[in-house]
Amino acid sequence: MRLYINVDHVATVRQARRTDEPDPVAAAALCEQAGADGITMHLREDRRHIQDDDILAMAEKVTTALNLELAAAPDIVTLATEIKPHHATIVPERREEITTEGGLNLGVGGQTDARLVDAIAVLSDAGILISLFIGPDLETIDRAAELGVPAVELHTGEYANSYLRSDEPLERLRLASSHAKEIGLAVHAGHGLTYRNVQPVAAIPEVEELNIGHSIVSHSIIVGIEAAVREMRSLVDSAR
Repeated sequence: MRLYINVDHVATVRQARRTDEPDPVAAAALCEQAGADGITMHLREDRRHIQDDDILAMAEKVTTALNLELAAAPDIVTLATEIKPHHATIVPERREEITTEGGLNLGVGGQTDARLVDAIAVLSDAGILISLFIGPDLETIDRAAELGVPAVELHTGEYANSYLRSDEPLERLRLASSHAKEIGLAVHAGHGLTYRNVQPVAAIPEVEELNIGHSIVSHSIIVGIEAAVREMRSLVDSAR
């Protein structure tokens, strides 16, 4: 199980004052020291937290692996081809949303967004591994495979919001993970995972990578970022 730490919200604190601290690149280095397998950063079209300079600096300084989350926006896709992250996760974006609210619409039963198809082609030609951020829906998983990507990241938001009330979202994640693996896709997962709810997802055998950000950054305000990462690392490892 690989644990990638999303450091976007380190930049959120910085952007509240438009200053130079805290530095998400420095935070990422501490995450790596504490056992992270990789660093995730989401360069949004509205640049609300991570900035282009953060991505450029991270590409030079990360010592593990960099996962760049991005919408299928041509300028950001071009930047990705220049820095060549270990992999790129294409996500949906809406300007008014607080955070990514759901998975990509891959046009199941209809037309797939031309920008998404183009982004997949450009990133693939650059030798970048691609993951699509999607809901745990079997038809959507099948469509991802048809688009030729090697991996999907399953959106765990429904599970995270309802795990205390219902087992159904976790069962959907299990079924989706099994199906994706059976048809040859690598399975990642993330969104809304916390210290309280991560272990059932980490225990799904087909899931090989978790992307977790907000909960770890929030906890780090109290205990420090290295301690926060080590605690999550321990929970994920013990679940396996």
